Amino acid sequence: MIEAIVAGHLCLDIIPQFVADLGSDLAAYLAPGRLTEVGPATFSTGGPVSNAGINLYRLGIRTRLMGKVGDDLLGQAIMNIVSSYSPALAQGMVVVPGEASSYTLVIDPPGVDRLFLHYPGTNHTFGAEDIRYDLVAEARLFHFGYPPLMTRMYADRGHELAEMCQRAKKTGVTASLDLAMPDPAGPSGQANWQLILARTLPYVDLFLPSIEELLFMLRRDRFDQLTAQVGAANVLGALAVEEIVSLAEEALAMGVKIVLLKMGIRGVYLRTATTLSELGRGAPTDLTAWTNRQLWAPCFRPGVVASTVGTGDAAIAGFLAAMLRDTPPSLALNVAVATGACCVEAAGALGGVRDWEETLARIEAGWERLPLELESFGWVWDDGTAVWHGPADRAGS
Repeated sequence: MIEAIVAGHLCLDIIPQFVADLGSDLAAYLAPGRLTEVGPATFSTGGPVSNAGINLYRLGIRTRLMGKVGDDLLGQAIMNIVSSYSPALAQGMVVVPGEASSYTLVIDPPGVDRLFLHYPGTNHTFGAEDIRYDLVAEARLFHFGYPPLMTRMYADRGHELAEMCQRAKKTGVTASLDLAMPDPAGPSGQANWQLILARTLPYVDLFLPSIEELLFMLRRDRFDQLTAQVGAANVLGALAVEEIVSLAEEALAMGVKIVLLKMGIRGVYLRTATTLSELGRGAPTDLTAWTNRQLWAPCFRPGVVASTVGTGDAAIAGFLAAMLRDTPPSLALNVAVATGACCVEAAGALGGVRDWEETLARIEAGWERLPLELESFGWVWDDGTAVWHGPADRAGS
């Protein structure tokens, strides 16, 4: 049986290795007329189809990928990389003659927040008809990622996205959705994301955006205000705990059942609905343990920070793998932050993530955490489960 299908945005990431540290000023690396010597490039598939999908497979989950590529050299490279992990992974892929495949140049020098130069390619023509619903009907989980980077998914007030999620959900699968940050100056940044999510989330069981993405989509004025005050890279740190809690509640009110917010070095925040009926074939056995929960897991401290590319997708893979393995929510959160921390320890989005057994062993060995203080906000730390319990959390593990 197929356990998970991961669909959506897929590209080829080209990641140069920087051999010189020119400080924290990105302009020093990219000054006009300057030749900056770099080392070998890492070629990796990027986007959630690759980053979440392949990492799910490496965590022991039987997975199929549904992305769309052209029949050009970049498309061939993408298919070769995917098939190198397992030929079965690529069985749901779509190859379109005459279209150009997507790629991203990842500029990730030491001490500087990474920069992406991205060509969307076939992702912009991806539509609801590109999903193999016959395979979805065999799976326990259907995860879709990055609709803001796929024109047809946000055009026409999100008609394609809502239709795809509705059709998938009708098969009885557990439906999962991740986002990406829209381009504030581009068409995706002008889309009415509040309306798009209101149309889509009633057909979604698991919603796994970053806090910055959700803030942008639901409270654009507040996002712009914080960006003007502290810069886009510092919005995460400027958000109050009360705002984070409120954004998750707003998403729940739109109809989704489980919200997992990715928050970088602030960890992951889980909020679940008061009822979890019709959660689909991927639902945990003990729904009571997942009902009406408010939990927050701090990050593990990575041994080295080699690259932050794909960290969020890795955390999603860890969380989904744990849920499909029927763990309690506290362990699912800890596996999420563990896979994210492992990911940053190697260049690219796939090299650092361990298998399921190694990941659990590292958690159980007393891996050091990054500091996260929530007691002053009314939260309670639980040594046994290694998560914070919020004021609205129903007692449980």
